[in-house]
Amino acid sequence: MLEIRRASPFDPEVKVLIGELDRYQRSIYPEESNHLDPVHELAKSNVCFLGAYLGNELVGIGAVKYLHADCDYGEIKRVYVKKSTRRKGISQSLMKQLEVDAQRRGVAVLRLETGVHQPEAVGLYEKLGYSRCGRFGAYPDDPVSVFMEKKLEEGKVP
Repeated sequence: MLEIRRASPFDPEVKVLIGELDRYQRSIYPEESNHLDPVHELAKSNVCFLGAYLGNELVGIGAVKYLHADCDYGEIKRVYVKKSTRRKGISQSLMKQLEVDAQRRGVAVLRLETGVHQPEAVGLYEKLGYSRCGRFGAYPDDPVSVFMEKKLEEGKVP
């Protein structure tokens, strides 16, 4: 049975998945196009970092970063599922829980940056109601970036 719960980015199992994600991202995008938050950033109090567990096995991770108190959006970061457990709805479950956290905090919009070489990720986000938007935050203009956002329904926690 799948369980989504808070996790520490410093946990050795989590660091393994972060390392897998980093290697994957670096294999498909140039270094200047990778915007990978380091572990210490993911452990800050303004981040909700979740792990997806099948039994005792960590099979996925994801986070939402709340940039500052007057910011009206949260940013989805580091969504990744082990290759051996993909296509089982784990990413979708992680995303739903990140949305629940955002809504509980009163955040109206979630945004994310992904890339053109990840059509599966873009497809997942579109399926979940995210649509393409313009560049946001400190991201540079980059032809390989895909920016997306979703407006959360006020007062309705999924």
